Amino acid sequence: MTASLSLSQARRIALAAQGLAKERPTGPVTPRAVGRTFARLQLVQIDSVNVVARSHYLPFFSRLGNYDPDILHIMAGRKPRKMMEYWAHEASFIRPEHFHDLLLWQKRAWVGAHHLDPLERRGMEERILAALASGRPMTASELTAKLGHVHDAARDQWGWNWNMVKRVLEHLFEEGKVSAASRTQQFERKYTLTARVVPDLPPAVLDPEASLDRLIEAAAQAHGIGTVRCFSDYFRTPVKAGAESVRRLVKSGRLEPVSIRGWDRETFKHVEAKMPRRAEGRALLSPFDSLVFERRRLEELFGFHYRIEIYTPAAKRRFGYYVLPFLLRERIVARVDLKADRASGQLLVRSAFGEAGAPADTAVELAAELSLMARWLGLGEVVVWPVGDLAASLATEAAIRSVDTAAQAQPGSPLTGEPGNVALVSPVD
Repeated sequence: MTASLSLSQARRIALAAQGLAKERPTGPVTPRAVGRTFARLQLVQIDSVNVVARSHYLPFFSRLGNYDPDILHIMAGRKPRKMMEYWAHEASFIRPEHFHDLLLWQKRAWVGAHHLDPLERRGMEERILAALASGRPMTASELTAKLGHVHDAARDQWGWNWNMVKRVLEHLFEEGKVSAASRTQQFERKYTLTARVVPDLPPAVLDPEASLDRLIEAAAQAHGIGTVRCFSDYFRTPVKAGAESVRRLVKSGRLEPVSIRGWDRETFKHVEAKMPRRAEGRALLSPFDSLVFERRRLEELFGFHYRIEIYTPAAKRRFGYYVLPFLLRERIVARVDLKADRASGQLLVRSAFGEAGAPADTAVELAAELSLMARWLGLGEVVVWPVGDLAASLATEAAIRSVDTAAQAQPGSPLTGEPGNVALVSPVD
């Protein structure tokens, strides 16, 4: 028989799978804990937006609290690497064991290289590969200088006006021949041969069905519960092929059909998914967090309608520029538009909105979360603008918390730092 689950049960399965159902661990966060979290998530999306912190730093903060982001640099930049860059759910850190599978199923033909003359492109590929084989990892600009390439400044609105070296590099990255050894402080890739990034990777076995089954099962493990669309979207693999993969995984006993009361779509649960008796987590979620990847799933599972408004004109934004959902226990109860103002040492809460039916302790718990985030970012003050129906109560609770914490804190401790003041202020241009 197909198991029938309530919406609450489905939420708890999803949160447990994503590492968001429990309270955060106490004590220092170890590299082992960060590694376990990444293994659970399977991938972390990369984005250059740095309004609060780089997007790939935030999912680990959401699940672990005050951790050292340098742990991620070590995992991605030193051997044996626990994460590497490739296309998955957009540009992502992936587990190296998924690399060959994604190479088969990610079809993002990098059209910029295809716009080049084939002979010119092949010649540039050979020069780039030879330079990387004989030298250290380099950025696109460093390679351009080393090869003596003169940039064609033609403005064709294609590829962000990348020069030939950068276009060919991205094509080689797409083909899996080069990879990112690390990133610079300006977030530029330092390219090298993929064989140097993951030298111990087993040779590829060209079995598309088996490769897709591994990716779909990994997505199902990260989701805990979901539909074919949910699982396919996680690594951005084709939905039609994903449906066939799900059928194979059901037949092999790795997935099981379930029904969620109120849903009208076929739903599946991973056989190892846990369903805790209650969810006790609390987290601010990045707009690029894997829990919020698939917007339809987010709305059906949590009743939370969410859109990123970064590219929406300011006058048309409903909630703000960089809005983070706030998860409390098993519901998303609020959203806040945040900005880390590093020059002033302030975490700006530019708007704060509660969801319908948000529990009475929403402002208290959100204030605690913002205080923790400010300390993690090394910011001394949380400033709440009077925008949104939650702003006034949030500022009050945050100020109370700041006063209580200041009486106990020792100034100058690394990472935790001094708790700052909290103020409700008028927004400025």
